Amino acid sequence: MAAESENLTLVQAVRDGLQSEMERDDDVVVMGEDVGKNGGVFRATEGLYDEFGENRVIDTPLAESGIVGTAVGMAAYGLRPVPEMQFLGFIYPAFDQIVSHAARLRTRSRGRYTCPMVIRAPYGGGIRAPEHHSESSEAMFVHQPGLKVVVPSTPYDTKGLLASAIRSPDPVVFLEPKLIYRAFREEVPDEPYEVPIGEAAVRREGSDISVFTWGAMTRPTLEAAENLAGEVDVEVVDLRTLSPLDEETVVESFKKTGRAAVVHEAPKTGGLGAEIAATIQEEALLYQEAPVERITGFDTPFPLYALEDYYLPEPARIEDGIRDAMEF
Repeated sequence: MAAESENLTLVQAVRDGLQSEMERDDDVVVMGEDVGKNGGVFRATEGLYDEFGENRVIDTPLAESGIVGTAVGMAAYGLRPVPEMQFLGFIYPAFDQIVSHAARLRTRSRGRYTCPMVIRAPYGGGIRAPEHHSESSEAMFVHQPGLKVVVPSTPYDTKGLLASAIRSPDPVVFLEPKLIYRAFREEVPDEPYEVPIGEAAVRREGSDISVFTWGAMTRPTLEAAENLAGEVDVEVVDLRTLSPLDEETVVESFKKTGRAAVVHEAPKTGGLGAEIAATIQEEALLYQEAPVERITGFDTPFPLYALEDYYLPEPARIEDGIRDAMEF
């Protein structure tokens, strides 16, 4: 008998994933600003308060440091809290709690305590939001030992990766690309399932160049690859997990093509594109036929409405970057 499924958007898959894990494990607790009766700013927790009650879906004060700090204590003593930051740009007051406490608890306690918590945060631009609502600062968290960083790009992966994150014994920063929260639908199984953390997905096979991306940039990258069909045979690799990085898939794809580009909306300097380029240099230098092209946001604060579309990599700019790598 075939498993039942629903045609869900990405944000619906977030809610479905939370509901499934809360049904499966009474220790899973959702918390954050307006996540309860209001269902969250993007309605990702809609209905969970009515189903599970105020002790498991907790409306908190507007204090990110307090939200994460409380969650660290809850995790240390056996619960599995899932705190939500309304936007990634609001997470900075909680940065000390994340990197000084959550990420270090296992090491600091010599393994006596772990910190099984998932910090959810909508990230990225493209929705015409004001300042601090469009950040893409994932590299800050990838740099911290002890943290896992996950960025889904499809509804199916969202539910499965969220389940894996909640079941992980260590803290996970789970970044949700809000630009595509409701952009498309996909069949998502009703029953709980896991998508492994640390495994990239090859979204499009190709032989001429490997393009590495994640989150909301996966769709414009695939569009650019299709636009170039007949001119360049592009392989698109969706990393899905930024830490731990699936180095094996990155390197094997590059060995096949000999050329690479990285697409991300974060600023170029210090971004994940540099880490991927360095990994390729270390592991597959003798296969390299051209410099690794980085197609990214700019080294500026995220702009307001008039320049937002110019800032974000879109298919035409991605196509130009791929051509630059091919013409070297």
